[in-house]
Amino acid sequence: MTKIAVLVGSLRADSLNKKLALNLEKLAPKGTEFEYIDLRLPLYDTDLEVDFPKEAAQAKSVIADADGVLIVTPEYNRGIPGVLKNAIDWVSRPYGQNSLSGKPLAVAGASVGPIGTAVAQANLRQIAGHLNARLAGQPELYLGLAGGMFDENNELVADAKGSAEAFIENFVAFVKAA
Repeated sequence: MTKIAVLVGSLRADSLNKKLALNLEKLAPKGTEFEYIDLRLPLYDTDLEVDFPKEAAQAKSVIADADGVLIVTPEYNRGIPGVLKNAIDWVSRPYGQNSLSGKPLAVAGASVGPIGTAVAQANLRQIAGHLNARLAGQPELYLGLAGGMFDENNELVADAKGSAEAFIENFVAFVKAA
């Protein structure tokens, strides 16, 4: 069984990125298990590390137990959402106990805009590199104009499904090769 920890950078109930993550889960090779991390964490504060919040400890534990990490995120103001950055800060702490270090990691995203989440993904790759995650490079998955990329059952339409399937198959192979 290949375990993938998933961080979806949107808390919105009808999130396009949550829909994308769920579709990637369905398209993943057999024997792949996704575990979603709840990003409703307290705001990161070094002072809180003394009594590490249980929600943050749980997120760290999910990542530590996973074979790989998948981040599926929207783009807010040409960057990553604050809730996602907050979660990354928590799972990389305390100093010297970075749960992302050495983990295979891939980034994908959906946006109603035409460029998808290209800038947010570049931002995430920079952060992940600093945290010593092992980044999967290709293929990339930028789902632009995503409002029309899901049918009435929240399934990816044919135009997007092939790219999503190639992305998740490559990532799972990357994780297994690690």
